[in-house]
Amino acid sequence: MIFKNLAILGGSEGENAFVGPPGDPQAFDVKTGKLVWRYRVVPQPGDPNFGTWGDGWKDRGGPAIWGLLTLDAEPGVVFLATGNPGGSFYGGDRPGDNLYAVSVLALDATTGAYKWHYQTTRHDLFDADLAAAPALIEVVRDGKRIPAVAQITKMGGMLFILDRLTGKPIHGVEDRKVPPSNVPGERSAATQPFPLKPAPWARLGMTKADLTTVTPESNRFCTAWWEKEQMYNDGPYTPYGVKGTTVVFSGTIGGGNWGGVAFSPPLGYVFVNTSNLATLGRMAPDPQNPGKYRNDLAYTRFWDDNKYPCQQPPWGELVAVNANTGDIAWKIPLGVYPELIAQGIPPTGTPNLGGPIVTASGLVFIGATKDARFRAIDAKTGKELWYGQLEAAGAATPMTFQGRDGTQYVVIAAGGPGDTDRGGTEQYPQKLVAFALLDRVKAPAAAPAGAAASSSGSPASGQAVLTPQALAQGRTVTERVCTSCHGLDASVTVGRTAAAWKQVVEEMVAMGAQGSPEDFRLVTEYLSQAYPMKRDR
Repeated sequence: MIFKNLAILGGSEGENAFVGPPGDPQAFDVKTGKLVWRYRVVPQPGDPNFGTWGDGWKDRGGPAIWGLLTLDAEPGVVFLATGNPGGSFYGGDRPGDNLYAVSVLALDATTGAYKWHYQTTRHDLFDADLAAAPALIEVVRDGKRIPAVAQITKMGGMLFILDRLTGKPIHGVEDRKVPPSNVPGERSAATQPFPLKPAPWARLGMTKADLTTVTPESNRFCTAWWEKEQMYNDGPYTPYGVKGTTVVFSGTIGGGNWGGVAFSPPLGYVFVNTSNLATLGRMAPDPQNPGKYRNDLAYTRFWDDNKYPCQQPPWGELVAVNANTGDIAWKIPLGVYPELIAQGIPPTGTPNLGGPIVTASGLVFIGATKDARFRAIDAKTGKELWYGQLEAAGAATPMTFQGRDGTQYVVIAAGGPGDTDRGGTEQYPQKLVAFALLDRVKAPAAAPAGAAASSSGSPASGQAVLTPQALAQGRTVTERVCTSCHGLDASVTVGRTAAAWKQVVEEMVAMGAQGSPEDFRLVTEYLSQAYPMKRDR
């Protein structure tokens, strides 16, 4: 973060080492390179809030600050979201709440002086690091505007809305008892903070009765796994244990993540996407660190062999929170599995990774989902207005800007290594994909009928440019006809000429695709325009 003549940096350290360098934020003078200030995120003797680590403060690895920083420039305050202590899942050597791990920390940007902190998870045993940047918002109460900070966590869709000047929760927080650890020598936190408003909207735990019934095959797989591994969950903040296998919600990749939130000042709404996906764990003695324990199943996703989560949907959600009242304005499943839709199964949502933006016109744009779609959502109602199909999932936060000709563009980064759930190893195309309003994009000039199909990335010269309504109709028919045997994503990763798409559709018909001649005409026209052959670069 650049502020005046300072470059303010967070330390991105490893999360697993019990001993290692700290993740202290530091500020350097950009003209001289000299260190101006450094703040110790593990307090040392004489520091404020020292004494929350037992003897575990000595040479403690982390907590890291690997997310983005947030600056309130006028008063000159920098807000940092901190990570978990080194030794992510075992804390027997660090008794206490472990400040300032898993906290929002407010510092004077010029001097590094402490302003306030708020810890969202005490004595973290869950890898509950705050990955998202704190968001600066305003809350209107009794006609007064309160500067605030919104911080999403990985723990079951918990959103903390804090007074920007004091760090105190605006809508209230309640300390609740949570299950104790059964790991020898571990002293887990007896209570954890839960926001009263907004109340956590995602799943906070599960029993065997909550196993998925979306498909019989998925239910059989997940039930057999549950019984074989003697799985259990005792409610929110169940620590990973040494008996059986612990199911943790939202797990190490659930809830909100580094994509963060978006805020609409006119509506007073905070928008955030969350993943509802459990992880599994089992603690065992650590041979490399005698006397300590490690998580032998760390980061194991609780999903079936098709990577459908093992609990009941929704598996991913987009949520709008009214920051002024703390109420949920709306929430919708985010993401689809086309092959499940083709079977008549309602949208389940998908695990997702990436964040939203909101525009002044009232649109929320978001990628993030496993279905590799980029969506526009009505900010006021949550209604999906449009989507575009990407070649790979947009596991990023979009941006928007205005071109020199006045056209507004929305851009999303798509692809990269792995999948949006970080469980895959496949390599996907890596591209920046830009969209613009259709009425600002010039359609190609019509050519004489019968002209050859174009390979320039536009529809064939003799092919009429479809209206938005015709495109929507073609997309609907394509999803119905083409996803009964395979996901649409499998067919559209490579663009084709209109003639080539016509041949593909004819081959599908020959293989038994179900539909009318009119259906197949619409499918051909839709695919030709939505997924043309790309220009050679």
